[in-house]
Amino acid sequence: MDEQFAQDATPIFQRIKDYLMGEIASGRWKEGDLVPSEQALVRQFGVSRMTVNRAVRELTAEQVLTRRQGAGTFVAPQKYQATLVEIRNIADEVRARGHAHTSRPLLLEQAPAGEALALQFELEPGTPLFHSVIVHHENGQPIQIEDRWVNPACAPAYLDQDYTRVTPNEHLMVAAPLQDATYSIEALPAPREVAEMLDVDAGSACLVLRRRTTSQGRVATVATMWHPGQLYKFTGSVT
Repeated sequence: MDEQFAQDATPIFQRIKDYLMGEIASGRWKEGDLVPSEQALVRQFGVSRMTVNRAVRELTAEQVLTRRQGAGTFVAPQKYQATLVEIRNIADEVRARGHAHTSRPLLLEQAPAGEALALQFELEPGTPLFHSVIVHHENGQPIQIEDRWVNPACAPAYLDQDYTRVTPNEHLMVAAPLQDATYSIEALPAPREVAEMLDVDAGSACLVLRRRTTSQGRVATVATMWHPGQLYKFTGSVT
């Protein structure tokens, strides 16, 4: 198809959307930047205000742009994404986006399993488990609280790792190779402690992933991961 014909066949509002998304994808417009006004886009493209409004309205609905009453239209916060079909290291996902990953361990301890945890691990109540709480950051912004319990029989050196340099996933993939995993996702308001760790308001919507993994016939880990809802989404595919 002739390139000029293809361009002519593309609706004008779509060309405006493509232009706006292209400026964001190229990095010329970054998160929080003010984008040109509708009147400026009318002059730039020589089209009606209605056409420009449709393009901006659709990008706002798609959460690419965000409007602030009396202030203008801005590049919306990016929604970071994670895959559910395979268990990946969060540091690798962040780096794949060209961003910097850092982590801040808040808790590393050995503690006895309560009845609920013992049931999940298929162990007797009171059995010692390893427990870690780590906050993961992307470009300095907290994007995940990883609250993980680990069966010492599967990863005896779990508490000896420097989790500012490696992630629990990286260590466990070597110490307790994944055999199976089950997970659930739900939307929950952030309790005060979670909100403080994620730097969001208490009660803000969060995406919560709960995952249990097995290794060599044992339940190896039970983890709960909190993500700020306005910044995160999960994706996956089945083939």
